Amino acid sequence: MEKAEQNCAQPIGLDVGTSRMVVARNTERKYQYEAELNAFVTLPHTKLAESLLQRESVFHEVQGSEIVVAGNDAQKFAEVFHVETRRPMRSGVLNPQEPHSLAVVRRIITKLVGKPTAEGQKVFFSVPSAGRDGEGGVAYHEASIRQILGELGYQATPIEEGLAVVFGELGGCNYTGIGISCGSGLCNVCLAVLSVPVISFSVPKAGDYIDAKAAEVTGELATLLRVQKEQSFFLTGLNGDRFQNALTVYYEEMIANLVDALRTHISAAQRLPKLDQAIPLVLSGGTAMPRGFLEMFGRVLRTSDFPLRLSEVRMSADALNSTARGALMAALC
Repeated sequence: MEKAEQNCAQPIGLDVGTSRMVVARNTERKYQYEAELNAFVTLPHTKLAESLLQRESVFHEVQGSEIVVAGNDAQKFAEVFHVETRRPMRSGVLNPQEPHSLAVVRRIITKLVGKPTAEGQKVFFSVPSAGRDGEGGVAYHEASIRQILGELGYQATPIEEGLAVVFGELGGCNYTGIGISCGSGLCNVCLAVLSVPVISFSVPKAGDYIDAKAAEVTGELATLLRVQKEQSFFLTGLNGDRFQNALTVYYEEMIANLVDALRTHISAAQRLPKLDQAIPLVLSGGTAMPRGFLEMFGRVLRTSDFPLRLSEVRMSADALNSTARGALMAALC
């Protein structure tokens, strides 16, 4: 029991993503991850429906006249009723258009991290970098997540998502290089030198943008396109499938936009450190996972007159958990 308590009291990392939340723990020198979909659906409240959900151990909460089904169970209900899941977060931060946003995020975080077993247990949680138009609600979002974790009893510290990728992926390079997290709400980028962030920014065209635009031109639900994208889509060019073609077109646009933003921000930096050696660039996040993404990103990058020498451009070996792992490693430092 003492060993178990000691393990539970170790620092943890939390990826607060627009599409998924992931908690990372280090137990017996192994990383362990647990994830929940960051989404919900609502059902009309009846005592019968509530009792049935309890019997089936569905993750839910009664709020007034509604039952809010959240996390992984929300996807199952959305597929059954052929409706879109609703998002408590949008573009990397709490969704101001959703009245349930803060309550749903609180419940999902509480389910993932639980109560700390030692006073002041540390948790590092991911936050997005500011976008081109300013902080875009990041300060309020960060304060809200910190409050949720603080009320649970944790000592909570934010870490920008791109920097978390650097911590999670570039330890062998002395935490020097470019970390990119291609998520649902944003693509977060960080250039770091010896773990110190030099350039950090976010790009709004990401997974949700691809899903929404592809849904718009095909007439399909964005939720179903997202599932297809995650399960069977690969970037091999246009063919006879209209869903494949729509996703490909908007993936190409998203990658071109990301590379252009990367080149522009680095070229515009006034005090860029002098780097004697080429540095690595690593991609992570669910939006970067389809087969062919790395190859397409590399092709676009090679034609962009990139201002830094790169030693390699690679994909994370565990792209979905990279941010959570990096947050954990930062917490352990």
